[in-house]
Amino acid sequence: MLVARLLELEAAGALTTAHVRAGAQVGGVNVRTVWRWLDAARTEGRVERRPRARLELSDQAWEVLAQAGGNVAALHRHLKATGGEVPSLASLHRVVRRDLQAGRVLPDRAVERREREEQQTRQALADLALAGPSGGGATKVAARRPPYLVSEATGSLPVGENGALAGVALPVGAQLVRTSSVRAVAEAVGQAMATQGAVCVFGDPGRGKTAAVRMALGEVPPGWKVTWVPVPVRPSVAGMRRAVFDALGLAGRFPHTSALADAAVAGALSEARVLVVDEAQRLPVPCLEYLQSLWDHPGTRITLVLCGAGSERALARLPQLASRIGAWQEVPRLTGAEVASVVTGFHPLWRTVPAPDLTWIDRSCAHGTFRTWAALTAHLQNALLTTADASIDRALLRRLFKRVAPPL
Repeated sequence: MLVARLLELEAAGALTTAHVRAGAQVGGVNVRTVWRWLDAARTEGRVERRPRARLELSDQAWEVLAQAGGNVAALHRHLKATGGEVPSLASLHRVVRRDLQAGRVLPDRAVERREREEQQTRQALADLALAGPSGGGATKVAARRPPYLVSEATGSLPVGENGALAGVALPVGAQLVRTSSVRAVAEAVGQAMATQGAVCVFGDPGRGKTAAVRMALGEVPPGWKVTWVPVPVRPSVAGMRRAVFDALGLAGRFPHTSALADAAVAGALSEARVLVVDEAQRLPVPCLEYLQSLWDHPGTRITLVLCGAGSERALARLPQLASRIGAWQEVPRLTGAEVASVVTGFHPLWRTVPAPDLTWIDRSCAHGTFRTWAALTAHLQNALLTTADASIDRALLRRLFKRVAPPL
């Protein structure tokens, strides 16, 4: 506006140095700056500030930054070592702060390391279980192959060769069992899908809540999709926004503003979709409010499933969302009457154990907790494969109880 007015005065032959000084005072700049603006307007025909190139960090740079624990100086040293044009350290700090405020999330190094170690431990146990002296070489090689997974875009969840669902860790040879709790969860989720409502699946750790929800959503009606949203470490609204964006598999980079990200997410949720949030008990109130805003959006068609040990207590902190929950479905312990049928269907190892002994195992160690039964099964497999002349008796089971029971 200032430069355009000065050009008008110049065209009329009335421009003076006093006008330029007054313009510099109004614009809060030096007089020479105003003369440069006028020169650019005459030579380039540009009366606005030249747009500055936006500094962007590549995904590889973000990975380096994550490995450095968010140390921007370490990233700057890495970029200098690789050669090429390197922005200043202050510019790097500015772009990292800008993208983090827009919702970019740096993974926690300790969590990543722990997950990697747990995965290596599970693989080692599986290798021990598969390397028994009685198994043939071809059988062992085939068992080590990763299961073939069906694409989630088909509307059903990935299913492995042994009938297990992706995201559910099972001992080798185990099968998921449709217990009464699984049927109750399937009924609650089905009713929520019919009304595009919300359901909370809760219960103590290890009771099989995640497995029950995955089995319930193993076969969804045509036209429906299922999306599992992981809860970030130390979740924030920006982190949840990024988690939902990534879980939906949206094309392109994550938007740099929350408004653009919310618009992209709302557009993807305009089709019938079940949005499952596991470990929902870790969500603070602002994150729950964000999920409620997605569900309440007039353009979305969401069935919201909140799952986790203590998720019902987390929802109690936000009565506005708790009042919208259509079903509160608890996953209880296995009852004494169903233990024998469930564990014998879960793994063939238990089919040779008499029913009274299974009841004794449950009372002495498992206490109706499905995760404890799975851990005990894995230890029993390993003991039978690595110990000569081992048999399933109470002496062996008592030794294994000490491995799966927490220290007092």
